[in-house]
Amino acid sequence: MSDFISFSKQTKVETTKPEKMNLSGDQENSTYKCKFNEDFKYVLLPVSYGIVFCVGLILNILALYIFLFRIKPWNASTTYMFNLAISDMMYVISLPLLVYYYSQGDNWPFGVALCKIVKFLFYTNMYCSIFFLLCISIHRFLGICYPMKSMGWLKVRNARIISVVVWVIVSCCQSPILYFVTTSTNGDNTICHDTSSVDLFDDFVVYSSVNLGLLFCVPFTTIIICYCLMTRTLLKPSAATAQTSASKKKSIKMIIIVLMVFIICFLPFHINRTLYYYFRKMDLDCATLDAINLAYKVTRPLASANSCLDPILYFLAGQTIRRNIISRNGLTKMKKKFTSFVVENNWSNSAAANANSDDRQSTAVITRV
Repeated sequence: MSDFISFSKQTKVETTKPEKMNLSGDQENSTYKCKFNEDFKYVLLPVSYGIVFCVGLILNILALYIFLFRIKPWNASTTYMFNLAISDMMYVISLPLLVYYYSQGDNWPFGVALCKIVKFLFYTNMYCSIFFLLCISIHRFLGICYPMKSMGWLKVRNARIISVVVWVIVSCCQSPILYFVTTSTNGDNTICHDTSSVDLFDDFVVYSSVNLGLLFCVPFTTIIICYCLMTRTLLKPSAATAQTSASKKKSIKMIIIVLMVFIICFLPFHINRTLYYYFRKMDLDCATLDAINLAYKVTRPLASANSCLDPILYFLAGQTIRRNIISRNGLTKMKKKFTSFVVENNWSNSAAANANSDDRQSTAVITRV
């Protein structure tokens, strides 16, 4: 992670109190720079990334094992979750490099190519997570609010095509990271920057703003709209059975959990990153810059934590996944449910058979999700 303390290519942390200093015109668009003591990040980041690596590695290996060997055939939701797990695993295996980097006081001995790849994996994982959560949300929205009309769209084949499109879009959108991100020297240390060299920083801010709008704001707004409409549908009064009521309550809980994870992991990071970039170009006092610098450093581990939280969502979202985990541990025996979670055709037939009842249509989809 590049340091907010430096608006030039080489800066050394010297003071414990923010200090305002003049800059030469060729160093940065700003007319000053501040130097901060960032000793906290040399503890916070290695520890937090280390925890994310250990927990995320175990949970994602377990999730991939269940997807590959315990769940057959897949439905559309399983397809999205599997791709989400692949994305998380790709990022998690890069974390030991960052743990070493920050534990050594911002010293990157792995070369500029690995620096670019690690940053690319971070952003690719984050935006793949956002887009696959978007796919899952739209899938649930269509299944709950339009169960009959959407049956032709909620198929595994379509989910596979959409997953490939997501990977292509996100990878293409994040490929400029490989151009912008670079390394520089600071005394005996080699810094692996988050952003770019000084002469490309303005272009990088524009690029990041486009990412913010297209890859975060649009999906986030869509997810909120989908879940609001789903909640309205689920809360409609109906002559529901006890089992249907329980299914609706579980679906509402899942809506809350997904939104909370989204808000905790992604929203703070994008807000603080935007402030971080734009405040670097403004003539602000050092105390304000110090606060933004601190907030940005803290939200980086939060954004990484989605690699640990996504597998928990798999467990909460799908009863088949819960069955496999629980039965494998010998805690309970698998029990048959009136609607299968994993068999797409069974769900479609169940929904069609209950087409004369709106309540039963919603229940079939809820149980499947």
